[in-house]
Amino acid sequence: MNRKLSGETIVIATHNKGKLEEFVQLLAPYGVTAKSAGALGLPEPEETETTFRGNALIKAESACKASGLIAIADDSGLCVDALDGAPGVYTADWAGPSRDWTQAMRLVEEKLQAAKATTPAQRKAQFKCTLCVMWPDGETRYFEGVAPGHLTWPPRGTLGHGYDPMFVPDGQPLTFAEMTHDAKNRISHRALALEKLIRELF
Repeated sequence: MNRKLSGETIVIATHNKGKLEEFVQLLAPYGVTAKSAGALGLPEPEETETTFRGNALIKAESACKASGLIAIADDSGLCVDALDGAPGVYTADWAGPSRDWTQAMRLVEEKLQAAKATTPAQRKAQFKCTLCVMWPDGETRYFEGVAPGHLTWPPRGTLGHGYDPMFVPDGQPLTFAEMTHDAKNRISHRALALEKLIRELF
């Protein structure tokens, strides 16, 4: 079925304000009204899968069923080569219950130091994003994006969210947290996944 999202009201299955802002900015030109699961008072489902795709599906299904709206869910994370892909799907868990991203970044750095990963080549990492779109009748589509780069220390910049202050995307001198929203949204993992979604659904 050749479904489109233009002009629809959709729920973004997130309680993360930074993530919601990115979605709103990226979808604004396409006539979509985006509401967050948090703003609608929807519960946060437990993410029990071990893949980004699996957790994105859990979140999309929960938001879609609770709201009756088309849902877009994102599961994304930082995958560090020297840490065998960690934190990966456990990216948010490393920030603890209070979502302390300073703590999370420090934990990543401690593990990199323990692994003797000190040069940019030894500190390669990727931000990965899987988007799941679910319609109320259960139809589901997936879109994926990857932003390669390396990790720097100490963290730099005050924009962005999560691990952005320590992530330097390939070909850029700045961390994600030093970039303007527009600059980041041209190359981020979420932007690349959304680009695929937009090509197919708008």
